[in-house]
Amino acid sequence: MGSELDVMQQAVIDEVARRAEEALSHDASGHDWWHIQRVRHVALRLAELEGADRFVVELAALLHDVGDWKSQADGKDIGGRIAREWLTPLDVPLETIQHVAGIIEGLSFKGAGVATEMPTLEGKCVQDADRLDAIGAIGIGRAFAFGGSRGRAMHDPATAAVLHQSFDEYKQKSGATLHHFTEKLLLLKDRMQTESGRQWAERRHEFTREFYERFLAEWDSRDVG
Repeated sequence: MGSELDVMQQAVIDEVARRAEEALSHDASGHDWWHIQRVRHVALRLAELEGADRFVVELAALLHDVGDWKSQADGKDIGGRIAREWLTPLDVPLETIQHVAGIIEGLSFKGAGVATEMPTLEGKCVQDADRLDAIGAIGIGRAFAFGGSRGRAMHDPATAAVLHQSFDEYKQKSGATLHHFTEKLLLLKDRMQTESGRQWAERRHEFTREFYERFLAEWDSRDVG
């Protein structure tokens, strides 16, 4: 369903894409416009395979990091509010706006002990696409870019990773970037919600795991003679 957009829908997509690119083009934390583009493309592929509504999926993918809590000084997630503010003047149906805002508000990983399952197929497509971009080669690069943007060490063997049991606890974390692998990245494969997402995650997960083990081997100088 929703494989082709009509003229009005395409105009909305074009305007939202323009504004999202403007808002995120200077981001250096790994949540930039190119991240949005990758998530958009993968989410649309999933939507086609799974039979999801393309218009909802594309809007949610474009908007999913505009107003995300990680980019807000007070740590509040205003993504859903921004989606409503941007889409309402564009005469997007209220039901669609609510659907898109709901996806954005429930999308983010919120801690190892916090369930974040999506109730709609469209949400599953966007969430899987976002999580696929958090693992593999790109995901590893993004993790270190984010850590660097926050002044975090690459690794600190004197501290331990934490499997956060609440969103508030997760938001307060400030540990070294390598802990992020066990706190989140290596958990994502088992949290994919579409069949294609689960399949695509396998190879990226293995690359992420191998990198993690290689990093520790080099850190401890176990890879030299």
